[in-house]
Amino acid sequence: MLSSEGLPFLSVNPWLSPLPSPHIVARRARGGSGQHPGPAEGPGLGPTQALGAGGISNQRETCYFSTWSIILPVHNAERWLEECLRSVLHQDFEGTMELSVFNDASKDNSMAIIEKWKVKLEDSGILVVVGGHDSPSPRGVGYSKNRAVAQSSGTYLCFLDSDDVMMPQRVRLQHEAAAHHPRCIVGCQVRREPPDSTKRYTRWINQLSADQLLTQVFTSHGPTVIMPTWFCSREWFFQVGCFDEGGKGVPEDLLFFQEHLRRGGHVLRVEQSLLVYRCHPQATSLSILESTIWTLRVRFLEERVLLHWTTFTIWNAGKQGRRLYRSLDTANQQKVTAFCDVDERKIQKGFYCYEDSQVRPKPRVPILHFRAAQPPFIICVKLDLTGGAFEDNLSSLHLQEGQDFFHFS
Repeated sequence: MLSSEGLPFLSVNPWLSPLPSPHIVARRARGGSGQHPGPAEGPGLGPTQALGAGGISNQRETCYFSTWSIILPVHNAERWLEECLRSVLHQDFEGTMELSVFNDASKDNSMAIIEKWKVKLEDSGILVVVGGHDSPSPRGVGYSKNRAVAQSSGTYLCFLDSDDVMMPQRVRLQHEAAAHHPRCIVGCQVRREPPDSTKRYTRWINQLSADQLLTQVFTSHGPTVIMPTWFCSREWFFQVGCFDEGGKGVPEDLLFFQEHLRRGGHVLRVEQSLLVYRCHPQATSLSILESTIWTLRVRFLEERVLLHWTTFTIWNAGKQGRRLYRSLDTANQQKVTAFCDVDERKIQKGFYCYEDSQVRPKPRVPILHFRAAQPPFIICVKLDLTGGAFEDNLSSLHLQEGQDFFHFS
């Protein structure tokens, strides 16, 4: 579907200002001669951004400027890498593009596959920049993505995981969107592989409305546009400040996404499936503890929402609701006027007593039927699990998401 401006239909806040045309020093367009130009002349892409012991910069000392850089971290990806790189070759863009690969101590055949595809891609007009290290242990996804960005030259960054596959129109359509929205992370819809894996999560990724891309940022699903679909300007990436490099167990994408929102960034999604998003046991996201994610979510909720509320109700008097209450700092616990639920057994109990509280007397929070409770609500009920019963109950109250309630589970 096209907008009135001829762009693909997007989930986006329409008041964002357009991006002025960037200064681009072109190397060669796809399909041009096989010779690479010399180092580009002209203004750089901005000041150096310090990060870690060595620091990284948002411009290369010697670089061939391109419009788009595909950012590809690789670690032991031989099983999927051929198909991933083939999808880079098949992009239907018009203009200049590079692939920036960082090999994070792969011990399999990944490097040989990269070298083989480097020749194919450069023969088709796509510059390939390869970096990496062969230390005994990998340094993590955040480190690898930061180094891939640092060695790249593109005005725009298109992030790609080595186990995923892009549709041919991905770079073109996301670039069209990003060019009009300079402070956005642009995502897209996805096709999950295998198709029957994570059905609820996949529906959530693909069906969030434009407003929900900003209101549902506190749920356990994480960023409302998933990391392998991210596309943004290089300038904005460095304004946000790069990925955390803590390594295994650190949710670098969630941390970056939260900082992006703190800095006034926005989120939009191209309403087409532009990525095959694989689910498999080796996925790095599976190494992150749920408790780590939970703590980050609670702190972000307190910072972005609860700071501005004087009172609120927690919707769910069960385990998830009580856990949220216990996780809040004391000031926000005192703002909780009630729990609400539909379970008559919980409601008949009358209250929840926080036995481990250091406050005296110990807090006793009423438990009410949801129709007797007062908004605003923090909702700790999982969506898309009750055959529509919870959603119908919520809809019957005629509340506005982002004002009268936020989803947390």
